Amino acid sequence: MQQNEPSNIDNKDLSSQFTKLLNGLKHKMNSVYHERSDVNKLAINRGMPPFVMREIMSVNPFSAVIPTEFGGLGGDVKESIALMAAASYESLALSLTFGINMALFLQPVMKSAQPEAKAAVLKRFIEQQNMGGLMITEPDFGSDALSMRTSYTENESYAHLQGTKHWAGLTGWADFWLLTARKNTGDDRLARDLDFFICDVTQPNQGIVVEEFFENLGLYQIPYGRNRIDVQIPGVQKLVPEKSGVKLMLDLLHRSRMSFPGMAMGFIQRMLDEAITHCQKRFVSGKNLLGYDQVQQRLSQLQAYFTTVSAYCVNSSKKAGLANDLSMMGVEANAVKSLATDMMQSASQTLLQLVGAKGYKLNHIAGRSTVDSRPFQIFEGSNDMLYSQITESVIKLMRKAKQGNLLEFLKTYDITANAAKEVKELFNFELDYSIPQRKLVEMGQILSRVISLDHVLQLANEGFSRELIDGAITHLKHDMKQLLASFNVKNKTNVIEDYSASSDWLNFAGVTK
Repeated sequence: MQQNEPSNIDNKDLSSQFTKLLNGLKHKMNSVYHERSDVNKLAINRGMPPFVMREIMSVNPFSAVIPTEFGGLGGDVKESIALMAAASYESLALSLTFGINMALFLQPVMKSAQPEAKAAVLKRFIEQQNMGGLMITEPDFGSDALSMRTSYTENESYAHLQGTKHWAGLTGWADFWLLTARKNTGDDRLARDLDFFICDVTQPNQGIVVEEFFENLGLYQIPYGRNRIDVQIPGVQKLVPEKSGVKLMLDLLHRSRMSFPGMAMGFIQRMLDEAITHCQKRFVSGKNLLGYDQVQQRLSQLQAYFTTVSAYCVNSSKKAGLANDLSMMGVEANAVKSLATDMMQSASQTLLQLVGAKGYKLNHIAGRSTVDSRPFQIFEGSNDMLYSQITESVIKLMRKAKQGNLLEFLKTYDITANAAKEVKELFNFELDYSIPQRKLVEMGQILSRVISLDHVLQLANEGFSRELIDGAITHLKHDMKQLLASFNVKNKTNVIEDYSASSDWLNFAGVTK
């Protein structure tokens, strides 16, 4: 039995208690979003009324993923994904709040915190419904996290951290923060590795100064800003990685990316339900929208997204548990995060297109969802960057295996082997190891769909709806064919920085007659 894995009896008890908690959460969300207030009005105002979080946190949702010895239910990734899915059906901002707390704070604390600090943090999450977040990103170092300049010096009692962090969700709200910093080795030189510290903002010398709250576009209920770090953190609150700080960060981020389907699941299901309901009720030229072929195509695409993300959720529940080291799972984690978030944005655009003009309002779910889902394609790694990294990793594996044929590689790669049999006619070609970055991105988009197809085929073996499976397979294959056509087009165009010469159209319009 793996570490922290409960017995069968515990699993049965967990299932029962978690079902009760999940139903309680849904009841509270219905109360605060539909009975006591209107979610469409709440969502267009910055911040969240105190009663909303008070009511939602009263069911102690994070207890689901806290070990039983600390007063929780003992759940793991499956429960956290289910909580995020339930929340995102009602509010993407609430679901992201859950994700920040569970995937970016609680999970790394439970895995790598020192016993004394872990016990203290989890006790307050259980008894006081505290919240926690993660600060990695800096103004001059976004995706280039390993170049961060936040540094620390330490003595026998504490570590002194200094720097600036921004774009941390729950800025000014969270009671705890995981802070990343590099050790100052003298002469302003910083160690290559990084370390994680638990910062308790309620304690002396651990307060974080919010220098600016950002006017973020969308996700209005979550505060973001720029934070000045000048804190003294007791040594007991430093995380202890199994190998290195970089490995800890990769394990943390990959597990979080594997959890993105939780936020995508409820959100896409809501887009699908809203779209079907609208098309059933909306009549044009004597028939409802469901009678139009283009509408059917759009709705079937939404159902393909729903099915694919369902496959992600099942796969992540099996693979992304805390007992597992995910630091080397970059290809799969990046594929899941990137394509899940691309599907979220596409789903919202589809609903907006179907609803039409009235959806182009911030207080309508179609318009709001389009804005709220967009940053998911950017944070925790821009999708363009992640797609590029997927291809680079696959090429590295192919080089190591001395394999040039993409199909032959996919047939032996554990996360594409089943899918390769379904698409063998598409990938029987030699992959150029030195393709330009724009082609790395395109190939990453293609490979993400092959990986997704593999997940969908595994879901089919679990007994999931065959009709939905067939639809998802058809759409994934269609996407691959389109993307491969683009991949095979030679395009080396570059920007002309000084483009103003001979480019004013008015000079070529002639004299008006």
